Amino acid sequence: MARLPPLNALRAFEVSGRHLNFRRAAEEIGVTQGAVAQQVRSLEARLKVRLFDRLPRGLALTEDGRKYLAPVTRAFALIESATDELRPGQSILTISVPPSFAARWLVPRLGRFTRDNPQIDVRIVASDRLANFQDDGVDMAVRQGRPPAGPGLVADVLFPAKVLAVCSPELLDGDHPLRTVEDLAHHVLLHDAHGLWPVFLERAFAGSEKPKTRAMNFSQTSLAIDAALAGQGVALASDFLVQDELRAGRLCRPFDLTIDGDFGFFVVAPRTPRHPELVSRMRTWLLSQASAPG
Repeated sequence: MARLPPLNALRAFEVSGRHLNFRRAAEEIGVTQGAVAQQVRSLEARLKVRLFDRLPRGLALTEDGRKYLAPVTRAFALIESATDELRPGQSILTISVPPSFAARWLVPRLGRFTRDNPQIDVRIVASDRLANFQDDGVDMAVRQGRPPAGPGLVADVLFPAKVLAVCSPELLDGDHPLRTVEDLAHHVLLHDAHGLWPVFLERAFAGSEKPKTRAMNFSQTSLAIDAALAGQGVALASDFLVQDELRAGRLCRPFDLTIDGDFGFFVVAPRTPRHPELVSRMRTWLLSQASAPG
């Protein structure tokens, strides 16, 4: 245990890593901003690595910081889960979901589940990291990609793959109106970590020369959608992630082309979960919400 850094320093790093801002981290922990910054500096000195780049308007994780944050976050989640399970009369369900899925679809609807199931404490872990359901405290997950396989897993299709090109309506006008796929040559393509633009362009220009395009890259689909809403370019997104924005007219589809493949969304859980009743209830609710109109 002598090699374990002080718990306060680890907590300051973990919260700062989630917010990428010492002030917001201090507000969550309930200490001063200076105290958080000092705890992080002491941790960096102890580990002999720099965990953050200090920027004029916040923080950026270094490569070492990114590698360290995920396991530290999981460790705190396990401690919190173990502590919460000691509370009588309350059940804890931890579900791991991709960040964009959490922000664009799950969180706006989650109040319905908690209202109907007040005895269940839902913990959302927004991460693309695969869950092992054994020592990470995760009970079930939503994942995008090929259907998860394994004799110990159960996977249900939540949303089949259907990816659309979307943009702000303001891009339909101007010097270079966006009306056809050929017009993409005059607009910025907003890429995310799934890297589907090459697939989309291959489908759009099958057998003909693809235009040269400009790109802006984001680590999450949700950020690419935000950039599209701001009129910065054209994003690719699963249809259900942008249905509210399309319905409200904040986004539009400049052309009808869609792509599908092996990148749908799946609900995944162990065949023998730790909390079978809770997992079953959440799985049923997720599938019902996915099939509900609107």
